[in-house]
Formats: sequence, structure tokens, C-alpha cells
Amino acid sequence: MGSIAENLESVQARVAAACARAGRAPDAVRLLAVSKTYGPDAVRAAAAAGQRLFGENRVQEAAAKIPECPGNLEWHLIGHLQSNKAALAARLFDWVHSADSAKLLEALDRHAAEAGRSLRALVQVNVSGERSKSGLAPAAVPEVLALAHRLRNVQIVGLMTIPPLAEDPETARPCFRKLRELRGEWAAATGLELPELSMGMTHDLDVAIEEGATFVRVGTGIFGARARPAEGAEEA
Repeated sequence: MGSIAENLESVQARVAAACARAGRAPDAVRLLAVSKTYGPDAVRAAAAAGQRLFGENRVQEAAAKIPECPGNLEWHLIGHLQSNKAALAARLFDWVHSADSAKLLEALDRHAAEAGRSLRALVQVNVSGERSKSGLAPAAVPEVLALAHRLRNVQIVGLMTIPPLAEDPETARPCFRKLRELRGEWAAATGLELPELSMGMTHDLDVAIEEGATFVRVGTGIFGARARPAEGAEEA
């Protein structure tokens, strides 16, 4: 692979091409650079090339990294979050893509209020039903979305999913399409707009964009290969 700047330019070109094929405006999709396991130097290199949105999986790793990075970046939590780490997450992150319970959303809302901050949240949906994947079963999502009107410092703005891992990107298309369809159903039922769909990673971002993604989460495509995750781990 090339430099981080070159890789970033290549991924941006992929995003633009996928938007063109889908008849979408280039700015309809935001690129989230997944910096988990990469150090502050990698983040600084991507930031120097113009990247502003970064994603982390683990709160403690982010807590050590974010102070070493430029201060004008936007940080997104994309990994599973336990309620006992919600206070720190509410101080560190601008977005949480992985909200998966009413309890967690309420904790984030409380801690965001205490910190004088506002957060945007996406509800993670386990569309595929894989046991190794985090997220709510689709049947459980409407009850959590109903909480939105009671939250004051957390705004639920969309949905996130991770499809089954497969070499062929087309394998993920039904999962992405289903999330988009569910979003339409739930938005109509709840009155929430739910404009954001966080779906698609390095190998399948093109398909995700064709199916309506507004965020794509790219790690290795920008920063290069990282240590191989354990089987079943959620990778970007």
C-alpha cells in the first residue's frame, strides 16, 4: 500500500465513484477513518491529508490516543460500549454508532448532561442474527427508538450494522438493503427522521453506498494492515 495520504485519496475516489453509480451526491456519504490499534502518528498523518472524522472501538484506547491528536477532529465510537464506561465515552466522543440498549442510551444522556455536552447516537442493529455480532435484534429496536423523545443530551439520528464477514462484497448487500428498509419502517412508525446509516467497511463500502450508507467505516484501506483480529471480531 501507499502512504496514508495516498490511501485516503484512493478511498475517497472509491466513495465518489460509488456515489456516482448510485446517483447520489458525493457529499451524501462521510468517510470515517477507523483508527483503532493505530497510534497518534497515523491519525496525525490522515488529519494532515484532510481527514477529520475518526472512529475508535475501545474507550480506553481512545482516552489515551485522543489527547495526542489534533484538537479539531470529530471522534466516533463504533465498538461495543458497556454502560459502566458511558461516562468516559460521553466526554470523549461526538458520536456513538453502537448504542444497543435503552439502559446505555439513558446512561449516555445522563453523563452527557453532566459534562455539558450533546451526543449523536445510532442504534446498532444485528440484521444478520449472527451471535458473534453486537447489536439489537430488529424486533427489539422500536422499543429503544421510542426512548428518543425522552432524551435531552443524546439525539438518535440513525442506525448501524455489521454484515457477516465474506470475501464477496455482494454477500453483504441483502444486509445493507434490509437495514435501509427497516429504517424506513421505523421512521414512519416513530416520527423520527433517522437520516444516518452507518454501514460498509474497506471491502464492501461500494455496495453499502449503493444501498444508502451515509457513513462508511474504513480502517485498513487507509492505514494499512493491522494485527489479525480474533475470529468473530468486528473489523473495519
